Amino acid sequence: MATCNAHVAPYNPSEYVTTAGSQNKVSRKATILGSSNIVLGGKCIIQHGVIIRGDLKRPVPPPPPAEQAKMSAAQLAQHQKGGVVISAGRYCIFGEGCVIRPPYRTLKGVFSYYTLKLGDHVRIGPGSVVQAGVIGSNVDIGKDCIIGRMSMIRDCVQILDGTVLAPGTVVPPLTIWGGSPGQQVGELPETYPETSTNRAKEYYNKFKPAS
Repeated sequence: MATCNAHVAPYNPSEYVTTAGSQNKVSRKATILGSSNIVLGGKCIIQHGVIIRGDLKRPVPPPPPAEQAKMSAAQLAQHQKGGVVISAGRYCIFGEGCVIRPPYRTLKGVFSYYTLKLGDHVRIGPGSVVQAGVIGSNVDIGKDCIIGRMSMIRDCVQILDGTVLAPGTVVPPLTIWGGSPGQQVGELPETYPETSTNRAKEYYNKFKPAS
């Protein structure tokens, strides 16, 4: 997130909604599907044109008939809804036009989607497409990146602009990755977690409505 705080432009207050309690700032021009399957930890920013596919989830098999008979309509609806599809921690920034989808794979002939988990202080740059399995905390993904399905990005990582990570890539902590296909091109200092955390909070605090 080295340069994202150089200039944080104020936004049109009519174009964003700030959620009560969690204080997430969500663009009215974002597309969020399956919102009941998406969890945001708080103080996240979802910018214009972002697409988050919480509607992509593995089908939930119905309970046995004997159990269905004991369930209320509300309990049955909750069962059919299933669990969380996309989970993000605090101070995550989703840049304009990025696409977030849960990963999938076929196991023993059965196609299934899996949960995508993001830690705290994660930035996803404009135009990037993310279908990882896990993204740790203090991760900075540049613009126009492709993060292949079921990739695992550990804590404290920088992904440079235009990087393409192959499906199933495992990215170790305190590393910098770039290129296509993506590979390690550098290392981060031990102080990076503190720096990344402060930058994420600073960006959120500077992202204010125009007066």
